[in-house]
Amino acid sequence: MVLEDQRLLHEDLERLEQGIAERVAEEPRNIRERLARDHQIAGFLNRIEEQSKRLLDIYKDAEGLRAQEIKAVSTGDPFEEFYKRLGEIKDFHKRYPNEPVESLEKAYKRRPPGEREPFAPDIDSMFTGEEMYGQYLDLIQPHEEYLNLPGVRRISYMQYIDQFDIFTPPQMPLKRHVKLSDAYFQYVGNLASYLESFIRRVRPLEDLDKLFASWDEEFEKLWAAKEVPGWGPEKAANGPAQPKTQGTGEGIWCPDCEKEFSNENTYKHHLSGKKHIRAAEAKKANGNSEPKPGPISAMDASLRSLKERAVAEREHRIRCLTKALKSEREATRVNVERKQGMTERERQMEIEALLADNEPGRKDEESEEEGEGKIYNPLKLPLAWDGKPIPYWLYKLHGLGVEFPCEICGNFVYMGRRAFDKHFSEARHLYGLRCLGITSQTNLFREITKIEDALKLWEKLEADRRREKEQRDNVVQMEDAEGNVMPERIYNDLQKQGLL
Repeated sequence: MVLEDQRLLHEDLERLEQGIAERVAEEPRNIRERLARDHQIAGFLNRIEEQSKRLLDIYKDAEGLRAQEIKAVSTGDPFEEFYKRLGEIKDFHKRYPNEPVESLEKAYKRRPPGEREPFAPDIDSMFTGEEMYGQYLDLIQPHEEYLNLPGVRRISYMQYIDQFDIFTPPQMPLKRHVKLSDAYFQYVGNLASYLESFIRRVRPLEDLDKLFASWDEEFEKLWAAKEVPGWGPEKAANGPAQPKTQGTGEGIWCPDCEKEFSNENTYKHHLSGKKHIRAAEAKKANGNSEPKPGPISAMDASLRSLKERAVAEREHRIRCLTKALKSEREATRVNVERKQGMTERERQMEIEALLADNEPGRKDEESEEEGEGKIYNPLKLPLAWDGKPIPYWLYKLHGLGVEFPCEICGNFVYMGRRAFDKHFSEARHLYGLRCLGITSQTNLFREITKIEDALKLWEKLEADRRREKEQRDNVVQMEDAEGNVMPERIYNDLQKQGLL
C-alpha cells in the first residue's frame, strides 16, 4: 500500500495548506485569538514538515517497495491485482469493524464554537497574569533572584526593567570571580531561558532557531576577538595598580577600604597606611577578603575558561533577546508605571475587562456590536492607552478640565496646566513667535499668550537695546589739566565743586 500512503500524504499536505489559507484570511478580534491562530498555524507548518519528510522517504524508496508495487500494478492482469487488494481491505474491516475512519476533508476545517481546534494550544495557561497574553514581560521572579545575588545594589522593579540586560559596572558592579559563582550562573541561565520561552510563545511563526544560530555565530566571533562586554583580558593581579570594578570605572579601586583613588602615587601611598592595613585585616578576619591569584593547574585554568565562556554566552543571549523584545520591554515599563498609580479596584476592573474581551466562544455579532458601539464618556474625559476614559480623580489631579488658550499658537487650547507650561518651548509656539518677528530671548515671553502683549514687550526690548547702544556710542570723554580722562558728567560735577 505504498502508493496509497503516497496519495494520502499528498492529500494531507493540500488540506493543511488549505487550512492555513483559511486562518490567515480571517482577522482576529483580539490578541488572544491572534495568538491562538498563530500557534495553530505553527502546528500546521510542523505537520507539513513531518509529512513532507515521510513523503520524501517514499520517493527515495530505499527498500524498493514502491518500485515493486508499481511493477505489480503495471504488469500482469490488473483486475486480479485489484480484487486481491480489495479482499485485503475487506479482511481488515472484518477483523476491526469499529475502526474509525479519518476524514481529511474535515480534519483541518474550522470547528464550531465550543469544540477544540486541531493543533490549537491552551492560550489561557500559556501566559501568566502579569504577561497579559504576551503584551508584557513578567520579570518579578528574575528580579527576586537578582536581589539575592551577593554584592549587587538593591534596586526597584522599575529600575530592574531598565537595566536587567546590563552586566557591566556601574549598573552591575560584580567582579569576575563573583560572576563565576553558581548563584550568578543559575540567575543568568534562568533569565535567558525565560526570555527565550517568552519570544517563542509570542512569535510562533518566526524562524527563531535561525535567529538564535546567528546570535551564537556572533558570540563566537566576539569571544575569539575577546570583545565580549565585561569579559575582556584582565590586568595582572601583581601589577602596580588594580583597576576599579565599582563606581565610575575611571580611577583605581581599593577593595579593602572600598575607596577610589584618581592618582596611582596616592594609591601606592595608601597601601602602606594604617587605615588600609586595619581594613585589610578586618576583611581577612571576617572571611571577606578576595582570593589572591596564585599558580593554578592547567585543568583548573581550562575549567575556569569554560565557565567564563558559558556565563558570557548567556549574558550575550540575554542582550540579544532583550533587543529583539524592545517593544515588549517598553510596554512593560509603561504598564508598571501606570499600575503604580491605580487603586486595587481599578486594577481588578481592568483584569475583568480584559478577560471579558478575550472570552472564548463569544459570537461575532456581539463583538461587532461592541466594536461599533460608542464609549460611554459623558464627562468627555481624555482617553487612556486602551481607548477608554481615564479615571475622574486623575482628570482632576492634573487639572485637565482647565482650558488655557494661546493666541500666538493660533488660538490653540491646551488642557491642563502641565501641557500649557510645556508648550512654550515646543515648535508650535516658537513658530508663532517667529511669525511675529520675535527671534531672540524667547524665554522672556513665557506666560504671554496674547499677540498684542508679545509685540509690546518686543518693542520695549528693542527700544532698550537701541538706547543702550546709543549710550555706548555717545559717551563723551573729558580731560583735566593734569591729563586725567573721565566721563563728561563726572567732569562737570567736579568742576562745579571747584575740585579741578
